[in-house]
Amino acid sequence: MKRIFLFFVLAVGFNLALSAQVEAVEAADQAVEDTQEALEGAKMEFEKTTIDYGTIEQGSDPYRIFTFTNTGNAPLVITNAKGSCGCTVPTYPKEPIPPAQSGEIKVRYDTNRVGPFTKRVTLTTNASDEPIVLTIKGKVEPKAEEPEGVPSEGGNMFNSGGF
Repeated sequence: MKRIFLFFVLAVGFNLALSAQVEAVEAADQAVEDTQEALEGAKMEFEKTTIDYGTIEQGSDPYRIFTFTNTGNAPLVITNAKGSCGCTVPTYPKEPIPPAQSGEIKVRYDTNRVGPFTKRVTLTTNASDEPIVLTIKGKVEPKAEEPEGVPSEGGNMFNSGGF
């Protein structure tokens, strides 16, 4: 009888220990799933992270646009966008971008600065703990000047009605 009782106690104890482990494993699995969902959140994907202006003339169109999509499962919030110097000025959406929606970062570079350039725009978002860096580059050549002594539009003094 003692053996049957001992066997019964051991069986019940083993069963309790086993069910406790199963519950612990299930709880751990649920915690991993919850963490993965929380980590996914907003996700910012760009069509491209570098835009090359190419060779442009001084004073030409200073704007370029970076297009992105929120591929995550939570609204994307851009909290800051900062150019690497005063000659690079970004404009970004202030309202949250819902999942599966797109937005634009508009960057203005001062094209009155002659010479090659490589500038960066650093974004702070809720999509990543690390900043996102966008790059613009190109070369600004001086505006071609009209040679001296060549009359401008309107002709010369002899056929302009001046005499």
